[in-house]
Amino acid sequence: MDLIEILSNQQAELKSIDYKQLCSRAEEAEFDLDSSLAQVVIGVRRSGKSTLCQKVLLQSNVSFAYVNFDDEQLATLKASDLNEMMSALHRICGDFTHLFLDEIQNVAGWPLFVNRLLRQGLRLIITGSNANLLSGELSTHLTGRYNQISLFSFKEYCTLTQINTTSFTTKEKALRDKALDEYLLHGGMPEAYHLKRVDKYVQSLFDAIINKDICRRYKIRYHQTLTNLANSLVDHYCQEISYAQLAQQHNIASVHTAKDYVTYLSNAFLISLVPKYSFKTTERQQSRKCYVVDTAFIDNRGETLQSEGYGWRLENVVAIELLRRMEMERLYYIRKPKDYEVDFAIVERSHVKQLIQVTYSFENPSTKLYNREVGGLIKGARDTQCESLYLIVGYGKSEELHIDGHTIHKVLASEWLLGGTTATSV
Repeated sequence: MDLIEILSNQQAELKSIDYKQLCSRAEEAEFDLDSSLAQVVIGVRRSGKSTLCQKVLLQSNVSFAYVNFDDEQLATLKASDLNEMMSALHRICGDFTHLFLDEIQNVAGWPLFVNRLLRQGLRLIITGSNANLLSGELSTHLTGRYNQISLFSFKEYCTLTQINTTSFTTKEKALRDKALDEYLLHGGMPEAYHLKRVDKYVQSLFDAIINKDICRRYKIRYHQTLTNLANSLVDHYCQEISYAQLAQQHNIASVHTAKDYVTYLSNAFLISLVPKYSFKTTERQQSRKCYVVDTAFIDNRGETLQSEGYGWRLENVVAIELLRRMEMERLYYIRKPKDYEVDFAIVERSHVKQLIQVTYSFENPSTKLYNREVGGLIKGARDTQCESLYLIVGYGKSEELHIDGHTIHKVLASEWLLGGTTATSV
């Protein structure tokens, strides 16, 4: 099949989409199609990046062309072929003002090509599945104009599954709590909602991230070692990781290589790393907790065995939502061995703005649970001089707890995830 036929099929497939049937996302408002800066959307595979860009372009009525570099028919495309690609696009589409380049990082040497198109005044929309997309020579053209897309938030999940997010009747609140439990168990993968075999879909996505986004990009020789490491990290989500232990457990030659592997997994958005709150740089760099991009990965990989574990799943969902909301802030956790822990500390510059604990059940807490959650917040407030204290719970009711001169905002998770009035917006 020649280039013109491949690209013609891609244009036809995209323009046959009825954008009115696509789920609206908040990130649509961040696009500026008149900007001379490239509009860049980055995030994990199958998170809806392409659909978001398609919807924005189709409903804008601009003249545009489209290339999907994740098409296996274009797998051998090189930078030297990109001029021929542009010629083919003009033959198919005529003159166009905007060009949508989907998963552009698959072509080695793409930044020089993109820079040239920007200098020529073409408006570009670019997606990629690697956090390094904005590094290097291209970054000067992209600063301040990009979106990072996670998988569907709980709010978007409710929209897609037609859950009422505004009514506060007993019935609607109960349906939201039920939806949250389903979201914790099944995650927010847009394409997985109606599949009978979600496990096969998730496993294929996991394999694609490992093989296409990491092994191919970084020329990894030991594919199985990386796969084993990735599975281990996802199995131990919400846990503090040790690069030395990972190297030993997986027979990796050096701690440096183990750290590189973890960084690659983070760059491909499979996991997110939250550093320990410390004024010591080395401690922030070496002590990190690992969260998985979506809870669907927790128990849909091969022969993995995981309990439902609502508490840790809720902590994972809150972590990803906090990272989604971050602007100028940084996210940390606090751990004082044999004293106390705080799940999340939101920090701007050196100022701790907010402390957050997450627990699924807090209706009748045991002494141990109470001391862990409430005691951790009180001690954290003492050490950081932060008085914005939140306890996010899986069920129950939102209320204020007044303890030892401190006010703790106990917030129902479904309300917090929807950005309700009783919840912090970060």
